[in-house]
Amino acid sequence: MNKTKIQIPVSPRLSRLPMYVFAELDVFKEEARSKGLNVIDLGIGSPDMPTPKPIIEAAQKAVADPKNHGYPNFRGKPAFREAVSEYMKKKYQVEIDPVSEVLPLIGSKEGIAHLSIAYTDTGDINIVPDPYYPVHSRGTWIAGGEVYHVPLKEENDFLVDLKAIPVDVAEKAKMIFVNYPNNPTSACATLDFYKELVEYCIKYNILLVSDLAYGEICYDGYNPPSIFNIPGAKDIAIEFHSCSKSFCMAGWRSGFAVGNADVINALFSLKTNCDYGLASHIQDATIAALKLDRSYLDEIVANYQRRRDLVVDGFNELGWSLKKPQATMYVWLRVPEGYDSKKWVKTVLDKTGVCMTPGVAFGEHSDKYFRISLVQSEEIFREAIDRLKKSNISYQ
Repeated sequence: MNKTKIQIPVSPRLSRLPMYVFAELDVFKEEARSKGLNVIDLGIGSPDMPTPKPIIEAAQKAVADPKNHGYPNFRGKPAFREAVSEYMKKKYQVEIDPVSEVLPLIGSKEGIAHLSIAYTDTGDINIVPDPYYPVHSRGTWIAGGEVYHVPLKEENDFLVDLKAIPVDVAEKAKMIFVNYPNNPTSACATLDFYKELVEYCIKYNILLVSDLAYGEICYDGYNPPSIFNIPGAKDIAIEFHSCSKSFCMAGWRSGFAVGNADVINALFSLKTNCDYGLASHIQDATIAALKLDRSYLDEIVANYQRRRDLVVDGFNELGWSLKKPQATMYVWLRVPEGYDSKKWVKTVLDKTGVCMTPGVAFGEHSDKYFRISLVQSEEIFREAIDRLKKSNISYQ
């Protein structure tokens, strides 16, 4: 019997989403491997170091506890919320109410997407700096809103130029997203910038969304601020934290949001209709992470710092003029003249087997850059640099 294949159109909101460039990179890598190249992948930013042992031990104990086998509390365990509050106080000198100003997340990415859905209606405008972590824009598009992309410029240290945002956009905007330390540029925000940003959001009644995913991956004594170090920020801001990079827990899917109680409650209301919250045993593992002895974090950061130095020094020998970033697990580099970012990355991959991320993955204003993730061993980075030198790859 012949069966007629049904055709049900997807929502136009889904069709608005651009192709995920990392999927196209997978095709490039497979093509390179089919030609016999041994691919060194410096593209995706997935930590290669293992989760610290105390976190694993806490999770193993929690999995064996029958109390953790049922649905978790939507708001999170009191011990989880207390641990977040204590962490914010110790790390950022910020007072966070564990009852009303904390919400566990299944990774910060889902929280950011759900927040966009909670606050955005069809036709609403949200402001997103470009380059951007994809979900900062895509959450708005999924919700049916419009995104105004404000370019982050090198001459402005990749900080948002608020004066470049048209007044009519600011007056209509519902949310503005910022991410410092920044993925992919590694730029870091100053307290003066945050003060100006908070005042701007209060003036235009805009919800300020701070993505602080790289708060622990910092070098040379640098410590990033929280948006809540600025007086008045709690009136208009929410901040997202991730355990993925800080504690090498990318696959665990754990994060949390802190900030304005009304905004936290709106996100909570949306999430209760979409998921059952962060698994109880992952909450226990996260508590262990937030209370982790500093020596574990220092070792993680030291590994990234050595890799950072290898990459920056190596590419400077190839003709770039890079400064060593103060934070994140990325290095952001200009594409040589005559290339767009995708063509450049494909050319280098085909010549050397070294794969990097084209800047266009992070927005249309970022096509003159490419990103290297510090997610391989020092030995592999040395080999990658050596391949580039032997193939005469340079910034010429």
